[in-house]
Amino acid sequence: MSDTHLTPIEIGLTAAIVAIEDNEPAILTAAGGDGLTGLPFGPFDAVSHRTFEIGLRAWVEAQAGLRLGYVEQLYTFGDRGRHTEPGDTGAHIVSIGYLALTRPAEGARAPGATFEPWYRFFPWEDWRSAKPDIIERDIVPELTRWAAQDEAPEANRALGRKDRVRLYFGTEGAPWDEERVLDRYELLYEAGLVEEARRDGRPAALARRSWLPLGVSMRFDHRRVLATAIARLRAKLKYRPVVFELLPGEFTLTELQHTVEAISGRHLHKQNFRRLVEQGALVEPTGVVSTQTGGRPAALFRFRREVLQERPAPGLRVRGRR
Repeated sequence: MSDTHLTPIEIGLTAAIVAIEDNEPAILTAAGGDGLTGLPFGPFDAVSHRTFEIGLRAWVEAQAGLRLGYVEQLYTFGDRGRHTEPGDTGAHIVSIGYLALTRPAEGARAPGATFEPWYRFFPWEDWRSAKPDIIERDIVPELTRWAAQDEAPEANRALGRKDRVRLYFGTEGAPWDEERVLDRYELLYEAGLVEEARRDGRPAALARRSWLPLGVSMRFDHRRVLATAIARLRAKLKYRPVVFELLPGEFTLTELQHTVEAISGRHLHKQNFRRLVEQGALVEPTGVVSTQTGGRPAALFRFRREVLQERPAPGLRVRGRR
């Protein structure tokens, strides 16, 4: 029998819990003793919980005071260098990430748990008003310099540095793809441009003499988990009616549009959006008019659940203006 020492492994559950507050996509965060902002996370107790999802729901309700509605598993995050300190010989944490959707008023939040706009962590992802200044002012020049440092092809990548900068950040005429949230964050990490890369001891980050604040950093690899969640939700808007998990039971078409815009980071043409909603037969009028809009009374609608039986991919295939 081999006496080789095996590193123990612990399974953790990390939740990206999304809500809409004042037309802004918000993520539930929890402050820790290290002073860093993070996502709610906790260990999986195989004795108390039959499944990962049951465990996730239980400790989120206990720690954050929230009952989760829609939940789906994202990915398993197991890179050792992104959840530990150099030289650490303790248990290796394998974190299973989840995307959850809720409404802020559905539970009383525990102390230390608060919803924060997710664009605080990814300011380059919000194109609702215009292309964010941070892209051309800070990100593209730094990435361009980094890409020029190594012209040699990378055997483990299909695309070189320059091509990834062009495709992921929409330079040189390439279109902006709102679903590439994780690709963009990973590129910034690889180039050593985000605080997490310096904290993890990445050579590209340690070689830098000056730093630019590219969004708010998070503990461990939680910003990577959040990037994965945003990308998943943006993609899912187009083929699943998940947006209605973030809205009250009755809503105006303007509220629906603002919610879709908030998640996708796109500005949508009002008439085109309403035509898309009508063609998709996703909603139906309630026959009630709201006077709480701050302007003219607006008709209230609700999600038409029959659409789930009518076709396999009922979503909103929105296209924003650029």
